[in-house]
Amino acid sequence: MMIGKIDFIAEIGSNHNLSLNRCYRIISAAKDSGATAVKFQHFKLEKLFSSKAKFYSKISNDIKKKELPDKFIPKISNYCKKIKIKFGCTPFDLESVDYLKNYVDFLKISSYELNWQSLIEKCSKIKKRLIISTGAANFKEIKNVIKIIKKNNNNNFNLLHCVSNYPASPINCNLKSIPFLKKKFKCKVGWSDHTTDPLVIYSAVRKFKSEVIEFHFDLDKKGWEYKGGHCWLPNEIRKVISYLKLEKKIDGNFNKKLSKSELYERKFKTDPSDGLRPLKTMRFK
Repeated sequence: MMIGKIDFIAEIGSNHNLSLNRCYRIISAAKDSGATAVKFQHFKLEKLFSSKAKFYSKISNDIKKKELPDKFIPKISNYCKKIKIKFGCTPFDLESVDYLKNYVDFLKISSYELNWQSLIEKCSKIKKRLIISTGAANFKEIKNVIKIIKKNNNNNFNLLHCVSNYPASPINCNLKSIPFLKKKFKCKVGWSDHTTDPLVIYSAVRKFKSEVIEFHFDLDKKGWEYKGGHCWLPNEIRKVISYLKLEKKIDGNFNKKLSKSELYERKFKTDPSDGLRPLKTMRFK
């Protein structure tokens, strides 16, 4: 698989910390790290959780402060266009779909909203690329989602195998689900990472042929989600993406061909005549 054809999506989530300038900085850092797209979340507390839930009073203040302001969306969209990186967003209510459709390159369906038929219907009618996470979803539920999308003549969709734990343990990742989903639904399938384990991402790409990799991304350990243990930092994910891009060059060829730098270093080897470095031909240069 050509690494250049893989989408690396930086999920920024609520690591924006309600700062537009921070949004710009994270987007730029994602681009510099090798991401092809960034994704935010657009939710309103009162449209996300039921106020009747027992835990509502404990979480409401924290969730409320993490809402991405509507006024940020067009500015983020313009900034992404400026630096040439794709912009996506996850809607968590029907009104958000109507608002986001004018600004995003793609919409993301969260694993937790996978059973909400009205949201799937509305998103699929937008005729933009859809990326669907499948965390904690069984085969029947995924099949129903695909049925709705295709009914609305939207064939521009991808599935992401996902484990809905934050962070997720590598031993629970079940990456064989990636080729399973690809075979069953004949679409691009990838991995939504919650592990921050480079070998898991490597395996998802190289062994299981993921065509999309989503990873939670923070700038500096100060993002509001970072303490959850599922967010990558720029230098961490950059190493993974860079290695995947350079792997074929790193592997080289089936011979003991010396690089130009090694050919130069040969001049400083031990001279066989006296056992001293460098070669006699180099000693007076």
